[in-house]
Amino acid sequence: MPNPTTSRSIGVVVTDHAAFGAVVDNQVTGALTRHPEPDSADTLYAIPADELITLLANEIKAVAEGEPVDAIGLAFPGIIRCGVIEDSPNLHQLKGLGIEAAMRTALAERGIQAALAISNDADALAAGIAASHGRLEELVRVWTLGHGIGFGHYPPMHGVWEGGHSVVTLDPTEKFCACGGIGHLEGIMGHRAMRLRFLDLEPDEVFDAAKHGDPRCREFVHLWHRALAAATATAIHMEGAGKFYISGLNARFVNVNLLNRYTQEMVKLSPLLGYVFEVIPKSDELAVVGAAVNAKRTQS
Repeated sequence: MPNPTTSRSIGVVVTDHAAFGAVVDNQVTGALTRHPEPDSADTLYAIPADELITLLANEIKAVAEGEPVDAIGLAFPGIIRCGVIEDSPNLHQLKGLGIEAAMRTALAERGIQAALAISNDADALAAGIAASHGRLEELVRVWTLGHGIGFGHYPPMHGVWEGGHSVVTLDPTEKFCACGGIGHLEGIMGHRAMRLRFLDLEPDEVFDAAKHGDPRCREFVHLWHRALAAATATAIHMEGAGKFYISGLNARFVNVNLLNRYTQEMVKLSPLLGYVFEVIPKSDELAVVGAAVNAKRTQS
């Protein structure tokens, strides 16, 4: 049973699934819970907003186990400001939802009172990386490569920070982004976008065929890396050099040497050349920790 004097938080990350965990000293204690289960083909994309809120509140209550909780952090994809999910191309049912108020009400009905913070899922991952790497006093940026593309930033900054919708090409035929915009990074790199582009191949097959010399796939793989280099170069020119982490389902496709080569073509100012890339495995645990870290920051 948890020590009653120990500060406990709960982190929750919602993407195509929801992951929940209790966090103490910036580490998950016990096992994460997940809905749907890891081996399920189901997702959260079609669950109505009110049902999703009920599911999240019930799971948070289960994780709390009747013990005190100081802070609860929830992270979602999309534009999130002042506790409202203003838009979420991947979870359409949450667009415009006052998620913070809705969750406060649902948690209060279950007897849970705690500091509550709502953040972007990529920002939560950035906070989790900062906590796990001992970099809570430093700038951490991370690209998340999955169904969509996220750009996480720690510490959290005011603004929109939808880096996945960075414009990386002026080609009017590049219109595969889930938001409907033309020329977006997500329209090239997103899992959904790749499936739309290659109706006859899955993303894994595209990258495998490129390795075996298929001209169409090889050309796309270079475009894929050049797009990420372009978005990163923009971030460097805006905020400076440093380390960029890359994570998510499709981080396994990244060729760091190729990415460096293209970034070097785009970043030439000498004070901005101190950048580096590190690919890390997709991790619900890091994101759960980060959601809790952001909640603790809000509390303090």
